[in-house]
Amino acid sequence: MKTFITDNFLLKNKTAERLYHDYAKDMPIIDYHCHLPSEEIAIDKHYRNITEAWLEKDHYKWRAIRTAGYKESEITGNIGNYSYDKERFDMWANVIQETIGNPLYHWTHLELLRYFNIDTLLTPKTSDYVYEKSNEIISQSDFSTKNLIKKFNVKFIGTTDDPIDSLSSHKLIADSGFECKVTPSWRPDKIINIEMPTFKSYIESLGNVSSVNISNLDDLLSSIKVRIEHFKNHGCTISDHALDQFVFTREYKESDVAIIFKKALEGKSLTNDEIIEYKSYVLVELGKMYAKNNWVMQIHIGVIRNNNTKMFKLMGPDTGFDSICNRSYARELSLFLDTLNMSEDLPKTILYSLNPSDNEVLGTMIGNFQGGISSKMQFGSGWWFNDQKDGMERHMIALANLGLLSRFIGMLTDSRSFLSFSRHEYFRRILCNIIGTWVEDGEVANDIDFLGNIVKDISYNNAKKYFDL
Repeated sequence: MKTFITDNFLLKNKTAERLYHDYAKDMPIIDYHCHLPSEEIAIDKHYRNITEAWLEKDHYKWRAIRTAGYKESEITGNIGNYSYDKERFDMWANVIQETIGNPLYHWTHLELLRYFNIDTLLTPKTSDYVYEKSNEIISQSDFSTKNLIKKFNVKFIGTTDDPIDSLSSHKLIADSGFECKVTPSWRPDKIINIEMPTFKSYIESLGNVSSVNISNLDDLLSSIKVRIEHFKNHGCTISDHALDQFVFTREYKESDVAIIFKKALEGKSLTNDEIIEYKSYVLVELGKMYAKNNWVMQIHIGVIRNNNTKMFKLMGPDTGFDSICNRSYARELSLFLDTLNMSEDLPKTILYSLNPSDNEVLGTMIGNFQGGISSKMQFGSGWWFNDQKDGMERHMIALANLGLLSRFIGMLTDSRSFLSFSRHEYFRRILCNIIGTWVEDGEVANDIDFLGNIVKDISYNNAKKYFDL
């Protein structure tokens, strides 16, 4: 049976079709936030088969398979066991037909079509054919990470990197003359999360890589500046924060934070107020450094991570046991942004929330601090559990209602898979359908060329300008 992915998939009217095919379809891709492993780009990795490419890192799929009743030993227990690859692929073929309404249903078949030219519905009956056909293509010499990036006309990739990373893979990529610009993004969560039991050992590692003996708060700031310069020398212009449950206060003194930091280095317990004071101080200092270096600041909010303690101990983070948080944070976020703005240290900022109930919160928050730069404050695209049809529609409609959709910097994959670039197509189809529907409903003037240029801007041009590419 053929798939449902037609030329006009998700395009429900003639205007949407024209906007997509004439304006959006062939625009290049800027994937400014993802978790692609830079080392796999540097070595131009080839995959052994579709199972490795699809199932070894994708916790979206793992969650669905768990829900279908499979044991963890069948899902992740055999990662690296090549002899079990076909069985694991068959397992996904058994589950995928039940994911109707889930973006995995769309993504899976879109990836089969765009990467492997397989226009066949994946089911238990077609599993053998799809497995063999996809593996024939994967076995070809040109099916590699760099060639996949080129195939989808990706011009820029922003990876996610810890301050202590050497960035040696990024240097190899840059020195290779690769057509796509691949740069690190600074992710200092472990510097900020002073309450974590690993904080002390991490600060020691940070001191080692920066050649700074970190014994006090001034030393910490010196070390951070050294590492920011290291990232800057490797092309970094973007920071990223996973501030899952955003907290902030203006009620701190640097002298008090110095004492709090010292206590943490001594392994002493901290009060909740002390934790918030430290985090607030470090966030403000980092924001100032970003502004000085003309970096973009990304803030991701609204996650409860590692809910399943048993599985966290067994498998670690980012394995499919996270969920949406509904904690109120609007006042604290406003105070943080205002603090930087008052000292003229507020950098370009992208705000994301995992909770779609916060769409209007962030959609209005960005309007408080605009000016001087085209959409300096951005409401980041539908993220994680929201990068599906309904989530993207809700996000873009909220942004249009409350700001300027036309200045939106568009989609990102937020993915660990090199088979995820087709999500940009998915996003563009949804975008074109939204605008096309407004036209067909008589809510927007039918100026196709004007609207088409807006579509091109959201697909690519706005991000290119925003990140100074």
